[in-house]
Amino acid sequence: MSHIFNNISRRVPVVIMSFFSFGQSAEIDVVLNDAETRKKVEHKTEDGKKDKYFLFYDGETVSGKVNVTLKNPGKRLEHHGIKIEFVGQIELYYDRGNHHEFVSLVKDLARPGEITQSQTFDFEFTHVEKPYESYTGQNVKLRYFLRATVIRRLNDINKELDIVVHTLSTYPELNSSIKMEVGIEDCLHIEFEYNKSKYHLKDVIVGKIYFLLVRIKIKHMEIDIIKRETTGTGPSVYHENDTIAKYEIMDGAPVRGESIPIRLFLAGYDLTPTMRDINKKFSVRYYLNLVLIDEEERRYFKQQVWGGKNKSEGPRL
Repeated sequence: MSHIFNNISRRVPVVIMSFFSFGQSAEIDVVLNDAETRKKVEHKTEDGKKDKYFLFYDGETVSGKVNVTLKNPGKRLEHHGIKIEFVGQIELYYDRGNHHEFVSLVKDLARPGEITQSQTFDFEFTHVEKPYESYTGQNVKLRYFLRATVIRRLNDINKELDIVVHTLSTYPELNSSIKMEVGIEDCLHIEFEYNKSKYHLKDVIVGKIYFLLVRIKIKHMEIDIIKRETTGTGPSVYHENDTIAKYEIMDGAPVRGESIPIRLFLAGYDLTPTMRDINKKFSVRYYLNLVLIDEEERRYFKQQVWGGKNKSEGPRL
Protein backbone atom coordinates (compact mmCIF):
# COMPACT_ATOMS: atom_id res chain seq x y z
CA MET A 1 0.00 0.00 0.00
CA SER A 2 2.83 2.34 -0.72
CA HIS A 3 2.52 5.40 -2.89
CA ILE A 4 5.33 6.89 -4.92
CA PHE A 5 6.28 10.43 -4.04
CA ASN A 6 7.69 11.55 -7.34
CA ASN A 7 11.26 12.35 -7.39
CA ILE A 8 13.51 14.41 -5.42
CA SER A 9 15.73 16.37 -7.72
CA ARG A 10 18.80 18.42 -7.65
CA ARG A 11 21.83 19.69 -9.41
CA VAL A 12 25.23 18.39 -9.43
CA PRO A 13 28.49 20.23 -9.07
CA VAL A 14 31.76 19.25 -10.57
CA VAL A 15 34.69 19.80 -8.32
CA ILE A 16 38.26 19.89 -9.24
CA MET A 17 41.13 19.79 -6.83
CA SER A 18 44.64 20.05 -7.99
CA PHE A 19 47.90 18.78 -6.69
CA PHE A 20 49.97 15.97 -8.12
CA SER A 21 53.45 14.96 -7.22
CA PHE A 22 56.16 13.19 -9.21
CA GLY A 23 58.06 11.91 -6.25
CA GLN A 24 61.09 14.09 -5.81
CA SER A 25 61.41 15.23 -9.42
CA ALA A 26 58.30 17.31 -10.26
CA GLU A 27 54.87 18.51 -9.20
CA ILE A 28 51.68 18.84 -11.22
CA ASP A 29 49.06 21.49 -10.62
CA VAL A 30 45.69 21.56 -12.41
CA VAL A 31 44.04 24.98 -12.65
CA LEU A 32 40.60 25.64 -14.12
CA ASN A 33 40.33 28.62 -16.44
CA ASP A 34 37.33 30.00 -14.53
CA ALA A 35 38.43 28.93 -11.05
CA GLU A 36 38.11 32.46 -9.64
CA THR A 37 34.50 32.93 -10.74
CA ARG A 38 32.97 29.46 -10.75
CA LYS A 39 30.65 28.60 -7.87
CA LYS A 40 31.67 26.01 -5.29
CA VAL A 41 29.33 23.69 -3.38
CA GLU A 42 29.67 21.22 -0.55
CA HIS A 43 29.69 17.52 -1.35
CA LYS A 44 29.91 14.55 0.99
CA THR A 45 33.06 12.45 0.84
CA GLU A 46 33.33 8.71 1.45
CA ASP A 47 34.30 9.23 5.10
CA GLY A 48 31.12 11.23 5.73
CA LYS A 49 32.78 14.64 5.81
CA LYS A 50 32.00 17.48 3.41
CA ASP A 51 34.38 19.36 1.14
CA LYS A 52 33.80 22.19 -1.29
CA TYR A 53 34.11 21.64 -5.02
CA PHE A 54 33.56 23.61 -8.22
CA LEU A 55 30.03 23.22 -9.55
CA PHE A 56 29.41 22.05 -13.11
CA TYR A 57 26.33 21.01 -15.06
CA ASP A 58 25.67 18.70 -17.97
CA GLY A 59 26.98 20.06 -21.26
CA GLU A 60 29.40 22.58 -19.75
CA THR A 61 32.97 22.77 -21.01
CA VAL A 62 35.77 21.83 -18.60
CA SER A 63 39.00 23.63 -19.46
CA GLY A 64 42.19 24.69 -17.76
CA LYS A 65 45.92 24.23 -17.52
CA VAL A 66 48.22 21.49 -16.31
CA ASN A 67 51.40 22.93 -14.82
CA VAL A 68 54.39 20.59 -14.58
CA THR A 69 56.98 22.07 -12.27
CA LEU A 70 60.44 20.51 -11.96
CA LYS A 71 61.74 20.51 -8.41
CA ASN A 72 65.34 20.48 -9.60
CA PRO A 73 65.71 22.85 -12.55
CA GLY A 74 68.09 21.48 -15.15
CA LYS A 75 67.38 17.84 -14.29
CA ARG A 76 65.56 15.96 -17.04
CA LEU A 77 62.22 14.23 -16.63
CA GLU A 78 61.91 11.51 -19.26
CA HIS A 79 58.42 10.30 -20.19
CA HIS A 80 56.45 8.37 -22.80
CA GLY A 81 53.71 10.96 -23.11
CA ILE A 82 51.56 13.23 -20.92
CA LYS A 83 47.76 13.06 -21.00
CA ILE A 84 44.69 14.22 -19.10
CA GLU A 85 41.39 12.34 -18.82
CA PHE A 86 37.87 13.32 -17.85
CA VAL A 87 36.14 10.34 -16.27
CA GLY A 88 32.69 9.60 -14.88
CA GLN A 89 32.46 6.32 -13.02
CA ILE A 90 30.42 4.29 -10.56
CA GLU A 91 32.13 2.35 -7.79
CA LEU A 92 30.26 -0.27 -5.78
CA TYR A 93 31.94 -0.65 -2.39
CA TYR A 94 31.40 -4.42 -2.29
CA ASP A 95 33.07 -4.74 -5.72
CA ARG A 96 35.89 -2.20 -5.50
CA GLY A 97 38.02 -3.95 -8.06
CA ASN A 98 35.60 -3.06 -10.85
CA HIS A 99 34.96 0.56 -11.78
CA HIS A 100 32.07 1.13 -14.18
CA GLU A 101 32.92 4.08 -16.44
CA PHE A 102 30.07 5.87 -18.22
CA VAL A 103 32.18 8.84 -19.43
CA SER A 104 35.80 8.53 -20.58
CA LEU A 105 37.51 11.32 -22.51
CA VAL A 106 41.25 11.65 -23.15
CA LYS A 107 43.46 14.54 -24.32
CA ASP A 108 47.13 14.01 -25.16
CA LEU A 109 49.17 16.92 -23.83
CA ALA A 110 52.70 15.92 -24.92
CA ARG A 111 54.33 13.29 -27.08
CA PRO A 112 57.04 10.99 -25.67
CA GLY A 113 60.19 12.92 -24.84
CA GLU A 114 61.73 14.72 -21.93
CA ILE A 115 61.09 17.86 -19.91
CA THR A 116 64.10 19.98 -19.01
CA GLN A 117 62.21 22.92 -17.55
CA SER A 118 58.81 23.61 -16.02
CA GLN A 119 55.99 23.63 -18.58
CA THR A 120 52.29 24.47 -18.84
CA PHE A 121 49.81 22.52 -20.99
CA ASP A 122 46.34 23.79 -21.94
CA PHE A 123 43.40 21.40 -22.04
CA GLU A 124 39.72 21.66 -22.95
CA PHE A 125 36.91 19.12 -22.84
CA THR A 126 34.14 20.79 -24.86
CA HIS A 127 30.44 20.49 -23.93
CA VAL A 128 31.05 17.44 -21.78
CA GLU A 129 28.14 15.07 -21.25
CA LYS A 130 27.56 14.58 -17.53
CA PRO A 131 24.33 12.58 -17.42
CA TYR A 132 24.13 11.76 -13.70
CA GLU A 133 24.42 13.57 -10.41
CA SER A 134 27.49 13.10 -8.24
CA TYR A 135 26.60 10.85 -5.33
CA THR A 136 28.30 9.32 -2.30
CA GLY A 137 26.22 6.76 -0.44
CA GLN A 138 26.44 3.81 1.93
CA ASN A 139 27.40 1.24 -0.72
CA VAL A 140 28.06 3.18 -3.91
CA LYS A 141 29.83 6.27 -5.19
CA LEU A 142 29.27 8.09 -8.48
CA ARG A 143 32.09 10.48 -9.19
CA TYR A 144 33.59 12.65 -11.91
CA PHE A 145 37.27 13.46 -11.94
CA LEU A 146 40.21 14.71 -13.95
CA ARG A 147 43.25 12.46 -14.07
CA ALA A 148 46.63 13.71 -15.32
CA THR A 149 49.23 11.10 -16.18
CA VAL A 150 52.92 11.22 -17.00
CA ILE A 151 53.63 7.90 -18.71
CA ARG A 152 57.01 6.46 -17.76
CA ARG A 153 58.93 3.32 -18.60
CA LEU A 154 58.48 1.61 -15.25
CA ASN A 155 55.77 3.35 -13.24
CA ASP A 156 53.35 5.96 -14.53
CA ILE A 157 52.91 9.09 -12.46
CA ASN A 158 49.27 10.10 -12.16
CA LYS A 159 46.91 12.03 -9.95
CA GLU A 160 43.12 12.10 -9.83
CA LEU A 161 41.26 15.34 -9.16
CA ASP A 162 37.65 14.86 -8.10
CA ILE A 163 34.90 17.03 -9.49
CA VAL A 164 31.18 17.28 -8.67
CA VAL A 165 28.22 17.52 -11.05
CA HIS A 166 24.60 18.55 -10.42
CA THR A 167 21.75 17.63 -12.72
CA LEU A 168 18.76 19.87 -13.35
CA SER A 169 15.12 19.03 -13.89
CA THR A 170 12.05 21.09 -14.57
CA TYR A 171 8.98 21.39 -12.41
CA PRO A 172 6.40 18.78 -13.41
CA GLU A 173 3.29 19.85 -15.29
CA LEU A 174 1.21 17.60 -13.04
CA ASN A 175 1.93 17.44 -9.32
CA SER A 176 -1.27 16.19 -7.77
CA SER A 177 -1.91 15.85 -4.06
CA ILE A 178 -1.98 12.48 -2.33
CA LYS A 179 -4.96 11.48 -0.23
CA MET A 180 -5.34 8.05 1.37
CA GLU A 181 -7.31 6.29 4.06
CA VAL A 182 -5.65 3.65 6.21
CA GLY A 183 -6.41 1.88 9.44
CA ILE A 184 -7.02 -1.24 11.48
CA GLU A 185 -10.49 -2.70 11.24
CA ASP A 186 -12.77 -1.56 14.08
CA CYS A 187 -9.77 0.02 15.90
CA LEU A 188 -8.29 2.88 13.94
CA HIS A 189 -9.27 4.75 10.81
CA ILE A 190 -7.31 7.78 9.67
CA GLU A 191 -7.10 9.80 6.49
CA PHE A 192 -3.94 11.64 5.50
CA GLU A 193 -3.35 14.14 2.75
CA TYR A 194 -0.17 15.69 1.34
CA ASN A 195 -0.31 18.78 -0.83
CA LYS A 196 1.67 17.25 -3.70
CA SER A 197 3.52 14.11 -4.78
CA LYS A 198 6.78 15.65 -6.04
CA TYR A 199 9.12 17.83 -4.00
CA HIS A 200 12.42 19.60 -4.55
CA LEU A 201 15.25 19.66 -2.04
CA LYS A 202 14.30 22.93 -0.38
CA ASP A 203 10.56 22.39 -0.52
CA VAL A 204 8.01 22.23 2.31
CA ILE A 205 5.78 19.21 2.82
CA VAL A 206 2.31 20.44 3.79
CA GLY A 207 -0.44 18.07 4.81
CA LYS A 208 -3.06 17.06 7.32
CA ILE A 209 -4.04 13.94 9.28
CA TYR A 210 -7.73 13.29 10.02
CA PHE A 211 -8.86 10.84 12.72
CA LEU A 212 -12.11 9.19 11.61
CA LEU A 213 -12.10 6.35 14.16
CA VAL A 214 -9.94 6.02 17.28
CA ARG A 215 -10.38 2.99 19.56
CA ILE A 216 -6.76 2.50 20.56
CA LYS A 217 -4.89 4.73 22.97
CA ILE A 218 -2.42 6.63 20.78
CA LYS A 219 0.16 8.69 22.68
CA HIS A 220 2.54 9.86 19.98
CA MET A 221 2.74 10.39 16.21
CA GLU A 222 5.69 11.29 13.99
CA ILE A 223 6.77 11.48 10.36
CA ASP A 224 10.08 9.86 9.38
CA ILE A 225 12.01 10.52 6.19
CA ILE A 226 13.67 7.27 5.11
CA LYS A 227 16.33 7.08 2.41
CA ARG A 228 16.66 3.71 0.68
CA GLU A 229 19.72 3.01 -1.43
CA THR A 230 19.54 -0.05 -3.69
CA THR A 231 22.64 -1.42 -5.39
CA GLY A 232 23.26 -4.42 -7.63
CA THR A 233 20.81 -6.58 -9.55
CA GLY A 234 19.17 -9.98 -9.24
CA PRO A 235 20.47 -12.13 -6.36
CA SER A 236 23.16 -9.54 -5.62
CA VAL A 237 20.79 -6.71 -4.66
CA TYR A 238 21.63 -4.75 -1.50
CA HIS A 239 19.19 -2.43 0.28
CA GLU A 240 20.44 0.16 2.75
CA ASN A 241 17.90 2.18 4.74
CA ASP A 242 18.86 5.38 6.51
CA THR A 243 16.53 7.49 8.66
CA ILE A 244 17.19 11.07 7.58
CA ALA A 245 14.71 12.78 9.90
CA LYS A 246 12.13 12.16 12.64
CA TYR A 247 9.53 14.90 12.98
CA GLU A 248 6.99 14.80 15.81
CA ILE A 249 3.53 15.94 14.74
CA MET A 250 1.46 14.93 17.79
CA ASP A 251 1.98 14.20 21.48
CA GLY A 252 -1.11 12.97 23.30
CA ALA A 253 -4.28 11.01 22.55
CA PRO A 254 -6.38 12.19 19.58
CA VAL A 255 -10.17 11.94 19.44
CA ARG A 256 -12.52 11.19 16.61
CA GLY A 257 -12.97 14.13 14.26
CA GLU A 258 -9.67 15.76 15.21
CA SER A 259 -7.17 16.88 12.54
CA ILE A 260 -3.43 17.38 12.86
CA PRO A 261 -1.57 19.76 10.48
CA ILE A 262 1.79 18.83 8.94
CA ARG A 263 4.43 21.31 7.83
CA LEU A 264 7.89 19.82 7.27
CA PHE A 265 10.71 21.99 5.88
CA LEU A 266 13.16 19.91 3.84
CA ALA A 267 15.98 22.44 3.52
CA GLY A 268 17.52 21.48 6.85
CA TYR A 269 18.06 17.83 5.97
CA ASP A 270 20.85 16.11 4.06
CA LEU A 271 18.90 15.00 0.99
CA THR A 272 19.88 14.07 -2.54
CA PRO A 273 17.73 13.84 -5.65
CA THR A 274 15.75 10.69 -6.24
CA MET A 275 17.86 8.50 -8.53
CA ARG A 276 16.28 5.73 -10.58
CA ASP A 277 18.29 2.82 -11.96
CA ILE A 278 21.43 4.90 -12.57
CA ASN A 279 23.41 3.20 -15.34
CA LYS A 280 21.66 -0.01 -14.19
CA LYS A 281 23.84 -0.01 -11.06
CA PHE A 282 21.91 1.70 -8.25
CA SER A 283 18.82 3.65 -7.20
CA VAL A 284 18.02 6.09 -4.39
CA ARG A 285 14.46 6.68 -3.20
CA TYR A 286 12.88 8.48 -0.29
CA TYR A 287 9.95 7.35 1.84
CA LEU A 288 7.68 9.20 4.21
CA ASN A 289 6.71 7.01 7.16
CA LEU A 290 3.69 8.06 9.20
CA VAL A 291 4.26 6.39 12.59
CA LEU A 292 1.75 6.08 15.45
CA ILE A 293 2.75 4.68 18.86
CA ASP A 294 0.18 3.54 21.41
CA GLU A 295 0.42 3.42 25.20
CA GLU A 296 1.75 -0.14 25.04
CA GLU A 297 4.60 1.01 22.75
CA ARG A 298 3.17 -0.76 19.73
CA ARG A 299 3.99 0.97 16.46
CA TYR A 300 1.65 1.44 13.51
CA PHE A 301 2.93 2.99 10.33
CA LYS A 302 2.06 3.82 6.75
CA GLN A 303 4.84 4.24 4.22
CA GLN A 304 4.80 6.37 1.10
CA VAL A 305 7.47 6.55 -1.55
CA TRP A 306 8.72 9.72 -3.02
CA GLY A 307 9.99 9.70 -6.55
CA GLY A 308 9.70 12.92 -8.51
CA LYS A 309 12.22 14.79 -10.59
CA ASN A 310 11.75 18.36 -9.50
CA LYS A 311 14.68 20.46 -9.24
CA SER A 312 15.54 24.07 -9.51
CA GLU A 313 18.03 26.65 -8.37
CA GLY A 314 18.12 25.91 -4.72
CA PRO A 315 15.79 22.97 -4.26
CA ARG A 316 16.62 19.45 -5.00
CA LEU A 317 15.14 16.13 -3.94
